[in-house]
Amino acid sequence: MTEAAQKAVKETQKPETFAAKAYAAHSAAAPLAPFTLPRRSPRPQDVQIEILFCGVCHSDLHQVRNEWKDVMPTVYPCVPGHEIVGRVVKVGSAVKKFKEGDIAAVGCMVDSCRVCANCRAGEEQYCENFMTLTYNGEDKILGGVTYGGYSDSIVVEEPYVLRVSNKLDPAGTAPLLCAGITTYSPLRHWNVGKGQKVGIVGLGGLGHMGVKFAHAFGAHVVLFTTSANKTADALRLGADEVVISKNEAEMQKHAGSFNFILDAVSADHDLNAYLQLLKLDGTLTLVGAPEKPAPVYAFNFLMKRRRLAGSAIGGIRETQEMLDFCAEHGITADIELIRIPQINEAYDRLLKSDVKYRFVIDMASLKQSA
Repeated sequence: MTEAAQKAVKETQKPETFAAKAYAAHSAAAPLAPFTLPRRSPRPQDVQIEILFCGVCHSDLHQVRNEWKDVMPTVYPCVPGHEIVGRVVKVGSAVKKFKEGDIAAVGCMVDSCRVCANCRAGEEQYCENFMTLTYNGEDKILGGVTYGGYSDSIVVEEPYVLRVSNKLDPAGTAPLLCAGITTYSPLRHWNVGKGQKVGIVGLGGLGHMGVKFAHAFGAHVVLFTTSANKTADALRLGADEVVISKNEAEMQKHAGSFNFILDAVSADHDLNAYLQLLKLDGTLTLVGAPEKPAPVYAFNFLMKRRRLAGSAIGGIRETQEMLDFCAEHGITADIELIRIPQINEAYDRLLKSDVKYRFVIDMASLKQSA
């Protein structure tokens, strides 16, 4: 057999695996519980990371409970988690950007096709052949599905691993890998900056990061909320004004005055109320995902050339840019640190919006709970 043929055979063979500890859901109704999963041994291009912290995203709850079954059905057992920060413990021989001991991060994707126009443009999140999700995605190397960050270890190819500055608190950095980049990307794409009036709808895991970024970009920031008791927090996080969205008179004061509004609410709500607040060529961008379709009225677009848009996460390049920006400006998420045995309680609290503003799991507790 020629050397090229031997190499081709070797590349098609599945790598060896090692056992990693995790928490998994075994059905839509089952609580998360201890689980052992296979991780591949690092190949030359791989980085092995000991997971230190993992954020808890609302999409984790949706996925675990198979609430997106029509779009993205859950394969069980499901190990959630795509806001991962950890320590590099092993690198393959071809890895150039990481070494053992580095603090590194993994977000919502661990691969993409790399050849479509979007991937080549650094927009892997919009891969035309669909990105490989960090969990509940197709594992093209071991087969089956990918397993996420509610575990003690993960192995990812170098191009999908991110650098974390030692200026950043690792626990507060974890939510930046989803909540952070989900809000940073649209604010950057629509060139939010000084001299602009920018609205953020909702002060949850996404919204609180939107306020921080819009403020850091120099915009005049207005937070829209249904809860008056969030006013003090919004101002602390960087909002210049707070509007109670249920108050029609307060809303009307701002009619036709916004350059850009970022809507981070996933509950059903009236988009027309916010479209009317945009000035000429203003944009309302959705990053929340309400369950039901929302009616919008044509005249809210026609008279001022307004736009309604959506945005997902960012690509790898932009996510690294965001992490570097956060290091430069001292930005991390406001978090509540929990131990892994508290995860089911955290899900219940998440449904009640009882967190300020993101749960993060201290993964050292996984070893302690074993």
